[in-house]
Amino acid sequence: MAVGAGCSGDYLPVAGVKLAAAKSEIRYPDRLDLVLIELVENSNVAGVFTQNAFCAAPVTVAKAHAQNALPRYFLINTGNANAGTGEAGKLNALRCCQVIADLGEVAVQQVLPFSTGVIGEELPVEKVVVATPELFANLSSDKWPEAAQGILTTDTRHKLVSRQVEIEGKSITITGIAKGSGMIKPNMATMLAFIFTDADIDAELLDQLLHNANNKSFNRITVDGDTSTNDCCMLVATGQANVPIIELDTETRDKFTYVLEKVFVELAKELIKDGEGASKFVTVRVESGNSSEECLQVAYAIAESPLVKTALFASDPNWGRILAVIGRAGIENLNLEDVTIDIGDVRIVSGGSVDPDYSEDDGQVQMSGEEIIIKVCLHRGESEETVWTSDLSHEYVSINADYRS
Repeated sequence: MAVGAGCSGDYLPVAGVKLAAAKSEIRYPDRLDLVLIELVENSNVAGVFTQNAFCAAPVTVAKAHAQNALPRYFLINTGNANAGTGEAGKLNALRCCQVIADLGEVAVQQVLPFSTGVIGEELPVEKVVVATPELFANLSSDKWPEAAQGILTTDTRHKLVSRQVEIEGKSITITGIAKGSGMIKPNMATMLAFIFTDADIDAELLDQLLHNANNKSFNRITVDGDTSTNDCCMLVATGQANVPIIELDTETRDKFTYVLEKVFVELAKELIKDGEGASKFVTVRVESGNSSEECLQVAYAIAESPLVKTALFASDPNWGRILAVIGRAGIENLNLEDVTIDIGDVRIVSGGSVDPDYSEDDGQVQMSGEEIIIKVCLHRGESEETVWTSDLSHEYVSINADYRS
């Protein structure tokens, strides 16, 4: 079950990036589950990682390696998170990196490992080792769909987004892949994302661009409120388009930034549309708050309420659940008579109770669509924030009850 048609499958290769995917049978037979990404020499890489204190071994290794060398390879496996595996997990991640480093003739610190899947099981390193020669043999600039498929776990479809922007007469390409369907919550919102551009971006600016884009996209989504042990988002600039972003005037740089952030947001939305068991894509927008934090506090309270999410699944305009969540969101000195709540273009609450013009039939029409907008106006400030979420269905429970079966 998923919302909408998903990504079209169209993609634009990024100069300086090669990819390959293989079936190593880490957990499932006959399934792409191991991906290698090769970056041209001197590519700059920025990353943000899970804030879960119980972070996985590959996260620890990837962070350390990225701080000590310019990465040349990403190795991504699914089916096994290599999390909760102690010192053995770290050694296994390092062994995988060493195999790639030897075949790629680079330093081991130039290989970053990423894993996703079941927590608490030792990574079957031998299966990874056996598959690596095939990965190197198949590295190609046109293997984006295979790579996008190879990083999935409970996802039902791949997430692959490409955009181009014209800067000073040259085309700059931005292409990204992502995975994530459940255990999705900000603090890195289980999620892996890899976005690449052929623009020339220095390390400091790249890190700034990544954090800004991430906060507008992957840190604004939630399926179930759970932060994974393995989340990461990596942004790579290969420099092959020979367009130094830092040298652009403000207006032109903003043009590039807008397209970059658009790729991030599109990928983030695709994660929610393919959330585990999702039948609804829900936008929760909170306006006129005292602060961004206050708006997010209300938005996430709504987006993560099991009662609201089950009502969304049932297409039930049970506005009382939304009102109750706002009331318990912890906003100090909130005047409920000032709050308005809309579903789509239908005003359901004003003045502290049901709006005089509201009808259940109108509410039902808005709740019956695949895409729903819930707008809350607090009327106490100038801030606003948007969070994207999904409904809570029977299928979500089944997927997670049977996950290790």
